[in-house]
Amino acid sequence: MPYLTSVKPPTASTGVRTGFGVPGLAHPLVAPTEWAGLTRPGTPLHWVVLNVADGPGVQPDPHCLEAAGRLRNAGVRVLGHLDLAYGLRAFGELAPDARRFIDWYQVDGFLLDRCPADRAALPEVRRTVATLRALHDDPRDAHLVLGHGTHPHAGYVELADQLVTFSGPWSDYRWSQVAEWTADHPPERFCHFVHGVPAPHLDEALRIARWQGAATIYFTNHTHRAHHPGPSAHRTRTAPWEPLPGYWDDIVSRLGTGVSE
Repeated sequence: MPYLTSVKPPTASTGVRTGFGVPGLAHPLVAPTEWAGLTRPGTPLHWVVLNVADGPGVQPDPHCLEAAGRLRNAGVRVLGHLDLAYGLRAFGELAPDARRFIDWYQVDGFLLDRCPADRAALPEVRRTVATLRALHDDPRDAHLVLGHGTHPHAGYVELADQLVTFSGPWSDYRWSQVAEWTADHPPERFCHFVHGVPAPHLDEALRIARWQGAATIYFTNHTHRAHHPGPSAHRTRTAPWEPLPGYWDDIVSRLGTGVSE
């Protein structure tokens, strides 16, 4: 099985159990039940991404304020969504969005979506991450996730708290291979987002995440075709993540009892 390719077991975990990183639900006005479901006791959430309008929007949104407040009151990290467009967005465009996320929604950090993965972009991403941390009252409290969606150059692991090393369809994930350098780091440093996972394959998907050393996951049965994408490329990218998985209660209960062997 291709996902059993690591030459040595991942570095020992510091105690963080497998849990969810939610890449970004639909707007709370559209999906109030989904947002309410996130605060159910016992749901193993590592963080939830708030994406108001492909960023923080142009003014504070009362529905998003309420949803973010409920999560933070429940002890769940809320991350603002910033799109790096694989390095095409200038830092000058990102900084105002980051400041609005902090000022309006008191976010605990950021998911840097579509983060570059090549070695050449390391210095610019390093500068971006350092500046985003500095925007917080205590930079040590800022949680930064680099959303590469693939295994990046190994140097990126030193820049942020977590890396998204897979984001894509189940048809690719089930045959994916892990980069050998990831075995030098604990599972809580890595995230996997997988769409189109059929319910009968949940145990297999969880085993892949465990063997590849990813402690933060988001698996869903939805696909790009499951939610009307609208006219924008952004909606096409985010469509699988906007509803909760159809088997949400099932996967929550599985993680509550530990990842299936």
